[in-house]
Amino acid sequence: MTWSSGYVSEIDYTHGYYRELSPLHLGLALMLREQAPINGPFRYLELGFGQGLSLNIHAAAVPGEYWGTDFNPNHAANALELAGASGADLRVLDDSFAELARRDDLPDFDVIALHGIWSWISDENRRVIVDIARRKLKVGGTLYISYNATPGWSASMPLRHLLLMHAELASGEAQGILPRIDAALAFGQQLVDAEALYFKANAIAAERLKGMRNQNRRYLAHEYFNADWHPMPFSDVARYLDEAKLSFSASAHLVDNIDGINLSPEQQKVIGAISHPVLRETVRDYCVNQQFRRDVWVKGRRDFTGPRLSQYLGDQRMMLIVPAAEVPLKVFGARGEGQLQADVYRPVIEFLASDGYAPKLLADIPRRCPKVSPLQVMEVLTVLCGGGHAALTQAPEAIEVARPRTKKLNDHVIALTVAGGGESNVLASCVTGLGIAVPPTQQLFLKSIDAGRKSQAVWAEDAWNIYSALGRRLVKDGRRLDSPEENIAELKSQAKDFADNRLPVLKALGVA
Repeated sequence: MTWSSGYVSEIDYTHGYYRELSPLHLGLALMLREQAPINGPFRYLELGFGQGLSLNIHAAAVPGEYWGTDFNPNHAANALELAGASGADLRVLDDSFAELARRDDLPDFDVIALHGIWSWISDENRRVIVDIARRKLKVGGTLYISYNATPGWSASMPLRHLLLMHAELASGEAQGILPRIDAALAFGQQLVDAEALYFKANAIAAERLKGMRNQNRRYLAHEYFNADWHPMPFSDVARYLDEAKLSFSASAHLVDNIDGINLSPEQQKVIGAISHPVLRETVRDYCVNQQFRRDVWVKGRRDFTGPRLSQYLGDQRMMLIVPAAEVPLKVFGARGEGQLQADVYRPVIEFLASDGYAPKLLADIPRRCPKVSPLQVMEVLTVLCGGGHAALTQAPEAIEVARPRTKKLNDHVIALTVAGGGESNVLASCVTGLGIAVPPTQQLFLKSIDAGRKSQAVWAEDAWNIYSALGRRLVKDGRRLDSPEENIAELKSQAKDFADNRLPVLKALGVA
């Protein structure tokens, strides 16, 4: 067996950012379920960090001591480069999980996190992870784990088996993984077109195959074409983690915790009558046909209710992380789209956007927005933060510690974009401790602003000079803009919109 143990190592994973890995977001998820949030500074470990973008953003933006391992040396090298740029307190390793478990310098952690990797490793490696959590997660500590789940994946599991078999048996290894993926997808579509009864009986599998053909091939390689691939029911994960004395606490996907948009009244009644937590969570998965879980587990549950919770909430600050006009009066759950009350939420959004999007005390929301009671603040938090439109902010002293680190990390990411090698559409916020979506063109505008250029027209010209040197052109309404005049005109339009709408938010976030 090679060092990769059957995991795809021929090509690197994508440069994705996952806010659920943030220790601050995990604390929010716990607090919204009336459990004690974890307090910093954190000692944090991420297992299988991929390209390390999330790990580096959180290490730069949230004070603490950070560790991470990914056995792919290409991934570790990229993560090390980012860590060197920010100067964060981050130790990057390329250890396997077994090698990590054997280290004699591994400290105890407040948070251990792994995104997705649980589904793509062997049972032996899963047991090593449980052992690390049992021995190295502090009492009162938090484990975040996300994974492909049944029953949502059940109908499509034979599709993955078919694609993997074709890639392994019908194509020569000399082709490389990407051509084999293309061939496997084309073969799957041939079976759909030939009206194979599996696809006729499982329309969701045919739709999934159709969607896969438009997805990033590097993502597909790691998602579907590893030797190990194990969607798992919640009860099986609970059985593993019980060995580490862990109890399920919340979903880090905050809107999953809102019953009204995920469960019918009849389903809520059935689930409400179930006392056993594992059975209750399992039945909930059947009701929503869950296919991907984002679980927060704790080693020692601590309730956080009554005056204690009220006092904690009153001291917290919240801010919008997108322009107010982009916040929809909708929330999306398993049962589809739910409408928010405009006379309740619109005043909250306007209040949060006031004073240049500066953070606002949660205690001030009911005072400034009369239709929101103190009891409803938790709902507002869940909906706006769960939708990715708002976030809690850090204490002022933590912001000042993080500010120089996030500035250096963001400068490095933008420099990669300027050089044509950047793959990150996310920058770090010292205020929220999260990654914030900033597309490449807006990163180029920020570079011009940082250089002291004040004219929107100059921002556009600077961006065009970079794109032109890289041989790149903009696309508008599905059409490639070929002439310099068209590109500059479009960049000027984007620069004006950026200055009017996005820039004030980025300034408040400490990104600009």
